[in-house]
Amino acid sequence: MKSFKIALAQSSPYIGNIESNVQKMIALANDAKKQQANLIVFPELSTIGYPAEDLLLRPSLSKRMTQAFEQLSQVKDIVMVFGFVNQNETGQRFNSAAVMKDGQILGIYNKQNLPNYSVFDEKRYFEQGHQHLVFEYLEHKFGVLICEDLWSVATVQQLAQLNVDSILVLNASPYEVGKPQHRIEAIQALIKQFNINVVYSNQVGGQDDLIFDGSSFVINRDSEVALRAPSFTEGLYFVDYEANNLAYKVVKPEPALDTMAEIYQSLVMATRDYVQRSGFPGVILGLSGGIDSALTLAIAVDALGADKVQAIMMPYTYTAQISVEDAAEQAKRLGVTFGIAEINPIVNSFMQTLYPFFGNSPADTTEENLQARTRGTLLMGLSNKFGNLVLSTGNKSELAVGYCTLYGDMVGGFAVLKDVYKSIVFELAKYRNSIEEKPVIPPRVISRPPSAELRPDQKDQDSLPPYDVLDAILYAYIEEDQSQADIIAKGFKAEVVERIIGLVDRSEYKRRQGAIGPRITSRAFSRERRYPIVNGWIPGV
Repeated sequence: MKSFKIALAQSSPYIGNIESNVQKMIALANDAKKQQANLIVFPELSTIGYPAEDLLLRPSLSKRMTQAFEQLSQVKDIVMVFGFVNQNETGQRFNSAAVMKDGQILGIYNKQNLPNYSVFDEKRYFEQGHQHLVFEYLEHKFGVLICEDLWSVATVQQLAQLNVDSILVLNASPYEVGKPQHRIEAIQALIKQFNINVVYSNQVGGQDDLIFDGSSFVINRDSEVALRAPSFTEGLYFVDYEANNLAYKVVKPEPALDTMAEIYQSLVMATRDYVQRSGFPGVILGLSGGIDSALTLAIAVDALGADKVQAIMMPYTYTAQISVEDAAEQAKRLGVTFGIAEINPIVNSFMQTLYPFFGNSPADTTEENLQARTRGTLLMGLSNKFGNLVLSTGNKSELAVGYCTLYGDMVGGFAVLKDVYKSIVFELAKYRNSIEEKPVIPPRVISRPPSAELRPDQKDQDSLPPYDVLDAILYAYIEEDQSQADIIAKGFKAEVVERIIGLVDRSEYKRRQGAIGPRITSRAFSRERRYPIVNGWIPGV
């Protein structure tokens, strides 16, 4: 048996841009070759990106894949293992991997286990494969799997029975909190059963609402982590197989991120990729002096740079002076373009126009929503004029219970905190302040009681339970699918639980009209939690 070096290409494909992706793959392969790598392993469907959704149904896809192979065949003196769409003469389509050396195809593998749960919809697009791919190179026996295949004990067992030394796994595994470490621990347990090496190359980057964290790794047959690539970072990562030790040489593993750092970096990457790949020159957001917009602003600056971020403060009669001061101070600390637009005249004009219809009806949330909608209109006007994408700033807790205004604070093209509970918003703000000597978010923004400031002395807790209670109920109902009775049995007040669940169910129509946002939990709104807007389900039963 000979020693060799493997390069893991932790890359971020541009969905659908096959030409661009292939050129990047060629560059990475040539770079790996310069660093004496013998093999390079790309992520799942690396030629087109994952998930390509209905782009996979385009009639010209097969022709484009043929052209991709022609281009990749130019690479010499390194074995490439990459993902592509394999379509046969009868029109069957497979999620596949190719092994290529010097333009020659050494083997093709069709994914056997097609996920069709959570965010996955592979059975809509692909047929199931039924054959293993095993090839020998440098006196080493390799098997090839694609993502979900690795989680099938039977599939891994079959490769072990074929005396495979190493499994090369191509992945497009989406991120959720804690998943990078979970993958390693789960595969270590699997390896203990079958005594086989695993080389795991994962896609990185933001794609619409999905986040791919990378976090590629190599684990030796004795469950020792030989390589752990950083999360949320593109790059080539190398590992050497030492024939004399029959193991991959241990590279100092990238330390695992703590939870808040992991979430924060995922949101930064998702925001950057969405804005840049959508072609927007920058972003604009309403900066209220509150914690949600403060955190969103910090993420936007870290993602895009201060020169591409504009913040607008839009005070009204009920806006506290400290909110104006804190918004201006944060904008100054982060170096973004900042302006103040008083909305009193616009709101008052709305009120005068509507007076013949409203008459002397007592004020209620209608008047509050007019303030929010005025702000939304101004943001969209500035977006139209200068081309910047509006970032909406609401969090998952508010969105869950409908504590937000359609066509008001919900306007925008990307909702950075859409899948972030309010209690986590506070922790992320503290984390962001902790990584610099001078906090970028004024401390009293974090310590002040949250308020929408749409009526005198308003506090969020006037309408909602404390956020630690609210989030615990929401987590049980949304993430864990617990019933109303089960949640009450945990010790929460029955009337509070009933009210919160009712708000969640009645707010589905709002969520359907909101912007997409990055997914960080296992039960994000839209892809994973799809409830009918009109339904007669009774929560308490």
